[in-house]
Amino acid sequence: QVQLVESGGGLVQAGGSLRLSCAASGRTFSSYAMGWFRQAPGKEREFVATISWSGANTYYADSVKGRFTISRDNAKNSLYLEMNDLKPEDTAVYYCAADLSRVRWERPCQEYEFDYWGQGTQVTVSS
Repeated sequence: QVQLVESGGGLVQAGGSLRLSCAASGRTFSSYAMGWFRQAPGKEREFVATISWSGANTYYADSVKGRFTISRDNAKNSLYLEMNDLKPEDTAVYYCAADLSRVRWERPCQEYEFDYWGQGTQVTVSS
């Protein structure tokens, strides 16, 4: 079992920055890949970014590449998403997720590849 709790969401103006955090507990944090997804009102949940167990490998959706950075601190059992140059279209509930199923890095980016999810944190970007 893995428990995930997101924090750091809020209201920010376009062009601003936010840093999301995800605190994990349960299984050894450094043993599984992690990801961020988001869901805007009326839309399907979509992939944002993913990171391997050690943090050496990352992968981003085209829509956030160059603006968002995913990172992790295994000593603190924490996952982060640094979001810069935010746009109104980034407004969504952001979820962190854990992939415990794969034993090697396969760049997970689909919802079904993740086994545990947090409750989400709201990010609102005003124009």
